[in-house]
Amino acid sequence: MRDRLYEDPRLARFYDLQNGWASDFDFCANLAEEAGSVLDLGCGTGQLAAALSETRRVTGVDPADAMLQIARRRPGGGRVTWIEGDARTLRLDDRFDLIVLTGHAFQVFLTEDDQRAVLKTIAAHLSENGCFVFDSRNPTHRAWQRWTPEQSREYLNHPDLGRIETWTDASLDAATGVVTYSTLHRVAATGEVFDASSRIRFTPKDALTRLIDEAGLAVERWMGDWTGAPWTADSAEIIPQGRLR
Repeated sequence: MRDRLYEDPRLARFYDLQNGWASDFDFCANLAEEAGSVLDLGCGTGQLAAALSETRRVTGVDPADAMLQIARRRPGGGRVTWIEGDARTLRLDDRFDLIVLTGHAFQVFLTEDDQRAVLKTIAAHLSENGCFVFDSRNPTHRAWQRWTPEQSREYLNHPDLGRIETWTDASLDAATGVVTYSTLHRVAATGEVFDASSRIRFTPKDALTRLIDEAGLAVERWMGDWTGAPWTADSAEIIPQGRLR
């Protein structure tokens, strides 16, 4: 489960360039309006957690210290309780009104046992009337086929390093549903290239439904994107929102 893309400070500093505030954060912020407490599992650099902490109690959990170092330094970071921990084994003496996993964090768990453990962590920390939501890419949408250098290449401006060229490349293990992808960043000013290889799992909806049920959770609605549109077989995302069963 160790991943240099998030654990190496030289690579973690690129994360916010491509993973800023978007529709997933908007959706979760709206859900949080009625929540007095939020647990952000896989909080990354903490942008969502810090924003939500302005009017409620928020705990952000991530296994990568390099990401949490960025989270602690961002505006509002001092209001959040940051924990370096593994979502599979995390057990806090606390329950939360809202538990979120955004940015496809659920997909870094590569086996059914891993995914089942994460879902049990959600169940163990969800308040009686609490809500959970997370996202996972729909395997039938085959997003990895577009993760090629030609289709993914883009140019970004880093606040400290200047112009950055970035691209990905990916391959699928059809037997496991695990995609291995390489992420590269080239700094224009120096020519330095920073790269890392990562793995994520694409879980079909029927398998996800079974795992959620086994964890003692119930889905109230399945969404196909972060606008709240209903899930269909052609949806790009699989987004369950639910409660304790």
